[in-house]
Amino acid sequence: MENVLRPVTVIGGALVATLIAGWLLDLLLRRADARHPETPLWGLLRRCRLPFQVVLCTSLLRASYRRAGILPDHPVGVGRFLTLVLIASAAWLAVRIATAAVDSTYARYAAVTEDDARVRRVRTQVTLIQRVVTAVVVVVAVAAMLLTFPPMRTVGASLLASAGVLGIVAGIAAQASLSNLFAGLQIALGDTVRIGDTVVVDKEWGRVEEITLTFLTVRTWDERRITMPVSYFTGKPYEKWSRGGAQMTGTVFWHLDHSAPLDRMREHLQDILKEIPEWDGRGGGLAVTDTTPHTVQVRAVVTAKDADDLWTLRCAVRERMITWLVAEHPYALPHIATTPAAPAP
Repeated sequence: MENVLRPVTVIGGALVATLIAGWLLDLLLRRADARHPETPLWGLLRRCRLPFQVVLCTSLLRASYRRAGILPDHPVGVGRFLTLVLIASAAWLAVRIATAAVDSTYARYAAVTEDDARVRRVRTQVTLIQRVVTAVVVVVAVAAMLLTFPPMRTVGASLLASAGVLGIVAGIAAQASLSNLFAGLQIALGDTVRIGDTVVVDKEWGRVEEITLTFLTVRTWDERRITMPVSYFTGKPYEKWSRGGAQMTGTVFWHLDHSAPLDRMREHLQDILKEIPEWDGRGGGLAVTDTTPHTVQVRAVVTAKDADDLWTLRCAVRERMITWLVAEHPYALPHIATTPAAPAP
């Protein structure tokens, strides 16, 4: 009976102690969050409750499983299993703490910074740095778990001796992956492209939706996602419409008859722009930019605060000007002459 009660008592005591410690930790974090509403750190740290409980429970069992007589016929297996769980839960806890710290820092910076470009730059950098930290923690944890097995320790010396050759071979085999990895770090630190930037790649217009260490996702205007290696943005030219500010200038073209009332069109363009909320008021003009034997090319220049508003503004100006010409000046529309030309004076 004692051989049964002692393990049950130890396991039950560890679980009770873990639940109480987790409840106390959550209570302290809630009170700290209420006292310091200016920072979301304490509220974000509440996500660490579960991995903290797993670490604590595993530590208590790891320290007392031999005396408690838990599976006395397999002490080595029990100890190794608890060690593996402890390493994995500790890595889980470290990742959660790092994520909470990074998210809190970004949230505080975004709350006090009005420049949207800087906020997106910081968001891109902290996201990539967070993923690097997570990858490092996972690799270290896996290595520590493997080293708990004696055969791995024995093989370690021979592996270390051939690490140089293996490193060269791995570098050649994973050249594309390594180039993307370093390109991702270059984007994070060099501010080449940020999450939320408006770009044109391969004649596709969209916004950068996600950036990882190896690939980048662009969301197009028609809700498609284009996934590209990050090395593309460090080795090839592309259009970045939000660089240095989101304000943009666009053009609207019409092909009209030579008799088009240009002065009236300039006046009506200003009336149209005043009625469209997407126009930011910075500029708006109209001029003839080309001529052919049958038509003239008329161009309007308009401005908006970002690419989305500029697209809407261009479409609205084009539509309203055509509607006005059809209703008020139909002779200005392009047509094919079927009557003889006027005689020369």
